[in-house]
Amino acid sequence: MPPRFKRLVLACAIPLLLSTPAVHAADLIVSAAASLTNAFKELGQSFEAQHPDTKVILNFAASDVLLQQIVKGAPADVFASADQDAMNKAETEKAVLPATRKNFANNQIVLIVPTDSQLHITQLQDLTQPAIKRIAYGNPASVPVGRYTKAALENAKLWDAVSAKGVPAQNVRQSLDYVARGEVEAGFVFSTDAAIMPDKVKVALRVPSQTAVTYPIAVTSNSKQADIAAKFVDYVLSPTGQATLARYGFLKP
Repeated sequence: MPPRFKRLVLACAIPLLLSTPAVHAADLIVSAAASLTNAFKELGQSFEAQHPDTKVILNFAASDVLLQQIVKGAPADVFASADQDAMNKAETEKAVLPATRKNFANNQIVLIVPTDSQLHITQLQDLTQPAIKRIAYGNPASVPVGRYTKAALENAKLWDAVSAKGVPAQNVRQSLDYVARGEVEAGFVFSTDAAIMPDKVKVALRVPSQTAVTYPIAVTSNSKQADIAAKFVDYVLSPTGQATLARYGFLKP
């Protein structure tokens, strides 16, 4: 082959080689409640280390938002919710496999304020004081922490008074951000969320919940790799997975 022709073939081949996509591992898509962000990022990495052929892709949002995504056809292999209501809806919509549903963690509802707050709050009734003008909480229509919050306030006969000052959030992390930035005087979040910003927020009150703050997880009905999805669920429930969750403040189910 003439040298010039060889150089031409090589020049054409190199771009083709560079543009050829690399061989990627199988993607396992995990849709998880926003409050699980930090813990599930670590769980995803450690799961990948044990399953090199699998790439864990994490999708975080409010539980009800994630469910609607799945119902509308968005790809997902695992659904982890921050309350039973969202998972019950998932079963009703046939979005998950009921036999794979398991509770994997518990949490607590807390009222937080900015670290430099001078407010004196020892009970929910204190939220009615004039100095408190804005209170953040998850939208009860779509956010589990909002449902827990509303139930607790209704039980204390304070929902109308507090919701009048309410700043509804799209997910629990948004409530946390509102308080951390000082945009509201107080906010309701999970205790695990408050723990990730100890320099910006402090817990003023632990809020009694009428129902256990329990997190369920399940394999989705449209998963194309249910076997590896089930392994991820098992990993979350394993001693290693539970130890990881505990480091982020989650309690055993």
